Amino acid sequence: MKDSNEIKIAQKLIRCKSIAPKADSALNVVEKECKIAGFKCTKLRFSEKGYDSISNLYAEIGNGKPHFSFAGHVDVVPANKKDWTVDPFKGLIKNGYLWGRGAVDMKSAVACFLAASKTYLEENDNFKGKISLLITGDEEQYAKNGTVKVLKWLKKKKIKINNCLVGEPTNLNVLGDQIKIGRRGGYNGIVTVFGKEGHSAWPNRTKNPVSALIKMLTNIDKKTLDKGTKHFQPSIISITSIDVKNEALNVIPAKAQGSFNIRFNPKHNIKSLTNWIKREFNKIGFKYKLDLYVSGNAFLTKPGKFSQLIKDSVRKVTKKTPKYATDGGTSDARFINAEGINVVEFGLVGKSMHTNSERVSLKDLKNLTKIYKLILEEYFK
Repeated sequence: MKDSNEIKIAQKLIRCKSIAPKADSALNVVEKECKIAGFKCTKLRFSEKGYDSISNLYAEIGNGKPHFSFAGHVDVVPANKKDWTVDPFKGLIKNGYLWGRGAVDMKSAVACFLAASKTYLEENDNFKGKISLLITGDEEQYAKNGTVKVLKWLKKKKIKINNCLVGEPTNLNVLGDQIKIGRRGGYNGIVTVFGKEGHSAWPNRTKNPVSALIKMLTNIDKKTLDKGTKHFQPSIISITSIDVKNEALNVIPAKAQGSFNIRFNPKHNIKSLTNWIKREFNKIGFKYKLDLYVSGNAFLTKPGKFSQLIKDSVRKVTKKTPKYATDGGTSDARFINAEGINVVEFGLVGKSMHTNSERVSLKDLKNLTKIYKLILEEYFK
């Protein structure tokens, strides 16, 4: 098992210290493997004022329809070697696991894309249609110069993807327990409340922004937004910070700041939530500023032929029947869905991602490659 292609590729990728936004070394590994398999590769570098310039890779093989695409990222979150029991960028194999940053999220899945595609193409050199890989170096940070701009480039080039599989770690406990067919929306808010500073002994001479902030946040924190839908959990609100930066115990400050996060289902959108929040805040009667950082609206790929194909392939290899899920954070699938592309997510078990013990079972790596290859076989029948 140690000599299998996906493991070797995953090790090469993990050894690239591709901490966002510097993922070029890992993209070079992917490009080299794609070219070995016969893909035509295009490196795409995008820029936007205020953000780092980012490299991406689009690789394709074949012609015409249908067009199936694997999508993912090779940038990773930071890893402090002092916090690990192994070197997070060595790609060590130990006790049946491949260890390192990106082993789960999601360099190993990219390795499985490559291994499965190469084997499929060796066995099916005359397949009808197109296979592509859309690999970005900008997923873990701002996602401004990554997948979203590659998709715009594809649209400009009139390259249409029919179905896309994103290899994010979708499973909770074992390989085969979940397929993602959608994601909740992500909404982060920072509210700054303005009052009138003064001595706490004479509160009538002041206007206390701390009390106002607590009331404002309480107004939204206690609200039940909905009861969920068939495929989505109820939307949730979490108060994440209250920050006054007041070192004087006897002074009422001039301003106070709080933050909150909302994970919401398709019953809401950015506009409706913003309008509701402002109505609740306005009830308190204080001047405030609201800054919003939105990762995207909720989306759903309705279960159908493509998601069933993924489900059947997973079941055939793992002997488990995966459920359709929409939990967790956001992913680049939101950008793909927004372009009208049928997108489903399936990857590894996510329990150890972003931790100082990130690792993937070698057995899972081998089985994920089998699943991806079977998906290609069934898709291009």
